[in-house]
Amino acid sequence: MSSNLHPMLNVAIKAARAAGAIINRASLDVDSVRISQKQANDFVTEVDQASEAAIIETLLGAYPQHGIYAEESGQRHGNKNSDFIWYIDPLDGTTNFIHGFPVYCVSIALAVRGKVEQAVIYDPNRNDLFTATRGRGAYMNERRIRVSKRIRLADCLITTGFPFRPGQDYAQFMQMFTDMMKKTTAIRRPGAAALDLAYVAAGMSDGFFETGLSPWDVAAGSLLVQEAGGLIGNFTGEADNVLFAEECLAGNPKIYGLMVNMMSKYSRHTEEAREARRAAREAEAAAGGVDTPQT
Repeated sequence: MSSNLHPMLNVAIKAARAAGAIINRASLDVDSVRISQKQANDFVTEVDQASEAAIIETLLGAYPQHGIYAEESGQRHGNKNSDFIWYIDPLDGTTNFIHGFPVYCVSIALAVRGKVEQAVIYDPNRNDLFTATRGRGAYMNERRIRVSKRIRLADCLITTGFPFRPGQDYAQFMQMFTDMMKKTTAIRRPGAAALDLAYVAAGMSDGFFETGLSPWDVAAGSLLVQEAGGLIGNFTGEADNVLFAEECLAGNPKIYGLMVNMMSKYSRHTEEAREARRAAREAEAAAGGVDTPQT
């Protein structure tokens, strides 16, 4: 750890490396790892749980008054009312991990009064460490990183993630995918959203889009992208509540704008989409004889 880094970032790095060590040891014999299923196509392993426990112990050991929003335990830890909330994903890319496909990472972010201020994404396979502190830039292995400089979608490599949970709109995603595929050089689906966002920050890909994301998927990557000179938001380009938007689009400023023009019609945050959800809720309530509040 470096004395030049923010103290809270140093603690996050320590936590990420502790989790990475657990993941690397388990990766030597993946077949022996116990696996359970949260829901269809959504897995959790004892490695996820052990990594999460190591992260929580490290963070709360240093900052016992902070709160933690953790994926695998599905609950908050520490001080739930704190202004300092950590968003952690101890193993983003679990499906990749259990198949021995080497694309997964640890993601840790600290939000202060709702704004992400510290971010760490650690790839234990490649020993790549992505870090950012608000206002201090983004780094990969202590080297400053910037988003790509491409200005035409036709020259771009874009990353995405496929829907995999029951109830997600597969048909709409395939239309999005087709639209983007026609306009770009290539699309990749690595399988770890946090690492996808780190690669956008490092200029390894030019843009990213995905739906169905949770706050811990997006939190660390959002700050990395911003500190690397990029933009991140929902499909309409709104950035205020990206952690909870359930859709994410990121890229360098020029490509981001072009992607918003393409993707905004698919956003759940347009007025038309809100009205459709409102009508569906009212119809469901009428069928069940239950009053539905207006939203």
